[in-house]
Formats: sequence, C-alpha cells, structure tokens
Amino acid sequence: MNQEVILNKRIQTAGNKSKLRTMVQIAMLSAVSAVLMLFEFPIPFLAPPFIKMDFSEIPVLVGTFAMGPLAGVAIELLKNILHLVTYGTTTGGIGELSNFFIGCALVVPAGFFYKKRKTRKSALWGMGSGTLLMVFAGCISNVFVMFPLYSAVMGIPMDTFIAMGTAIHPAIDNMVTFVVLCMVPFNLAKGIIISLITLLLYKRLKVVLRGE
Repeated sequence: MNQEVILNKRIQTAGNKSKLRTMVQIAMLSAVSAVLMLFEFPIPFLAPPFIKMDFSEIPVLVGTFAMGPLAGVAIELLKNILHLVTYGTTTGGIGELSNFFIGCALVVPAGFFYKKRKTRKSALWGMGSGTLLMVFAGCISNVFVMFPLYSAVMGIPMDTFIAMGTAIHPAIDNMVTFVVLCMVPFNLAKGIIISLITLLLYKRLKVVLRGE
C-alpha cells in the first residue's frame, strides 16, 4: 500500500512538472513571437505596403509540433495579446485579431497532422494543409469581416484599399478581386516561407522544447 502511495505521488509530481514545463514553454514562445511581430516588412510586388510579412508564426509552429495544436492556439493568442499590451496597435486591434485567426488556420492543421504521426512527411502535409486553409480563411475573413471592420473603425473608405491594389494589379476593381489577386498570393507565399523555415529549425529546437 505504501509503495502504491509513493508511486502515485511520483506520477503526480511528474505530471505537475510536465504541466509547468509546458506553461513555461508556451509563455517563452509567445514572448519570442510577439517580438518577431515588430520586424515586419511589405512585399511590394504581391500586395500594398500596409499588408506586411513577419516571422512570428515560426515559434508558434515549433510550439505546435512540440506540444500539440491546443498549445499552438494558446501561443497564438498570447502572442497577439502581448503585442497589443506591450507595443500597442495601429489598427485598432483588428490587425491582431486577423493575425490570430489566420495564424490558427495555419498551425492547427499542422499540429493535428503531426500529432497523429510524428514524421517529416506528416509535418509537410500538415503545413501544406495549414497554408491552404490559411489562404481560404484569409479570403473569407478579409472580404466579409476584416477589411469592412477596419474601414469602419479607422474611417478609411473601402475604395482606398481597392485603389492601392489597382496600383499593383490593374485588374483589381473591387474587394473580391483585391483579395484574390493580392491576399491569396501573399498568404500563400507567407505560408510556404514560414513552413520551410520551421522545417529547418524544428529538429534543432525540439531537443530543448521536448527535453530530448
């Protein structure tokens, strides 16, 4: 009986240590991601200058592979909250909301694929699926939610966004063509770049994150 009690205590202690380790890793990766959000840059030939690329999804994807899709969502949420609280916002919080939504669309499928089978092939399938879902989710959210919301909150007419798109792609004449010709290639490029960098980094970082 005493041995059983001791064993249960050891199991409970190990479980508590594991939970604490996970919480610390989530906090650490969220902080790194929040900092990386500061280093954003436009891709002029794909989209107007106000649409910017950053590498903040890399730590989120690394954490998702190491701890699962729920941890990825937690890192994504904390990342945007930390960025909003620490550095403020120039978009009325709409940019952070969009970043969270689009980021989850990328990392959650990747996490589910990799959790089911922890192989390089599964990781590739997961990130590929996540990239496609991010592109699709970006189309729907930008047309019906993000751009209309941003226009209403910031007082910028929708025609202004469309005009910026037309300067890059003359075929753009409404919000649908703006999203298809600007946001689709931008998000596709972002997903591919983030996935490739994560694939190169994860093997080295998982030793630290998973204690291997």
